[in-house]
Amino acid sequence: MMAFALSLLIGLGGISSFASTKGLSSDGPVIHTASGAVRGVTRDGINMFLGIPYASPPVGDLRWRPPQPAKPWSGVRAATHFASTCAQATQFGVFAGPVSTSEDCLYLNVFVAKGAPKNAKRPVIVWLHGGANLSGESDDYDASKLATGGPDGVETVVVTINYRLGVLGLFSNPAINSEGHPWGNYTILDQQAALRWVQQNIAAFGGDPTKVAIAGQSAGAVNIGVHMLSPLSKGLFSRAISQSSPGFTAWYLPRTIQDQLSANFTKQAGCPESGEESAKCLRNLSVARILQIEGTPKSFNMVVSPSPFVDGTILPSSPEQAWQAGNFNKVPLLGGSTKDEYMFFTGAAEYFTGPPQSSLTAKEYAAKTAGGQPCDFCNFEFSFRSDAAAQYPLSSYGDDPMMAMDRIESDPIKCRELHVLNMISKRVPTYAYDFSYRNAPYYYPKMSGYRPLAAHTIDIQFLFPKWHGGPLGVNLDQETGQPRELNAQETKLSDEMVAEWTNFADTGNPNGKGDAPWPRFTGGDDAKYFVQDIPTSLESVAEFRKQYQCDFWDPRIKY
Repeated sequence: MMAFALSLLIGLGGISSFASTKGLSSDGPVIHTASGAVRGVTRDGINMFLGIPYASPPVGDLRWRPPQPAKPWSGVRAATHFASTCAQATQFGVFAGPVSTSEDCLYLNVFVAKGAPKNAKRPVIVWLHGGANLSGESDDYDASKLATGGPDGVETVVVTINYRLGVLGLFSNPAINSEGHPWGNYTILDQQAALRWVQQNIAAFGGDPTKVAIAGQSAGAVNIGVHMLSPLSKGLFSRAISQSSPGFTAWYLPRTIQDQLSANFTKQAGCPESGEESAKCLRNLSVARILQIEGTPKSFNMVVSPSPFVDGTILPSSPEQAWQAGNFNKVPLLGGSTKDEYMFFTGAAEYFTGPPQSSLTAKEYAAKTAGGQPCDFCNFEFSFRSDAAAQYPLSSYGDDPMMAMDRIESDPIKCRELHVLNMISKRVPTYAYDFSYRNAPYYYPKMSGYRPLAAHTIDIQFLFPKWHGGPLGVNLDQETGQPRELNAQETKLSDEMVAEWTNFADTGNPNGKGDAPWPRFTGGDDAKYFVQDIPTSLESVAEFRKQYQCDFWDPRIKY
């Protein structure tokens, strides 16, 4: 479980294409960008510009180098289809895929509601997909509803992007590092290139470059944290939205660990550890060979890491030090996570036991909570120790091992998140949420003993309509196991969330203005979380701490 969860620790964002030819116009709008003109398509009142290059393909000698500017083109480029997905192998079952071997993948998509005045200045949301920085693609996210703002929000220009993943995106090699360019966190460098493209071009699409919110879920949320901490991202955005979770910033690796993991990969690839021949050998590897070492469709190889790391330039120092000292890009932050984050992982573990699947047993739970067994989401050093089992006895959870495991792993995520939000809220306007709705449809098949509740990724469908985790994903009712979409009450919650996200992009306040219904998070026991449930409500930090047992976890988590 530890290795599996670490492979997913930065979260899953599924992969599937929502686009179809239904409702598409044949004569789409033309926009002139700095690199050339693009013709988009229109569907249901939304202009979509798909597959626009924001950088040159990072192939050949450009592998493991900062992204280079896209080459200009003449004439009008068709922006009517998604471009290639970045290279990836690990599919994680029903909730990701397919395999891709393409390095030519640095493309973005723009969604904007049709018919606004030509000179309208809309706020902008740039979406960073999840997928553990190992998998994922922009194709899966239908930004149409966010672009309209829903019935109560603000029309917004939404940009979704692809970026390098896995070893191709996060890698440290002595020869490559000494070439005189920023190195290592190529995933982040790609995203910064996309943000520069937005600053240069988004006004042509009706967007306001002074109102750019970067938003991401899971691995995307981790990367949001890097941009808040990176001096190279300064001035490229003016708000940040971190979904599941701001607390994941604690997972950024020290350089020493990333160096060792990358050296392990280099050795397994059969390349010299250092020198010019090392760089040449690595750049001559086929993508298929890289992915073969990196992992399989079912799991990924722990000789590599999908985590951003402290390289000294892109990410200058540890997040804890930076948050405490105020050394970060000071923009308003909206952040939170789901109530039952770990139910994603217990469900994935059960899925891979079959078919037929078998649930976590009381005996297995006892073994996992025995002294010395690792805690998946505390940090790399913490062990459960025997007192954690005493704190989470099965009898407190109806003798259900999966419910107990959900809490023993979800609670430290929630408490770390609170710790990070407390630090950030001292410096910038901060808004905290707790997504607690436990009955939404989900894409795992119905399995004995398992219910997702408010699992990791379940909230995405409330912002991106019909998001279902991958080409084999179908959203299923949690009770019946039969397909269904959001019902009327859930659609109302979706409308509220879309309004909050687009208001925040516009003003840095999810209410638009004022302090209701979502109060600003100020830290301390009286500060308020906004609870996304049916109906929505508020909870104090004191209530939050009690619910997620933060008095127990705080001294056991290395921040």
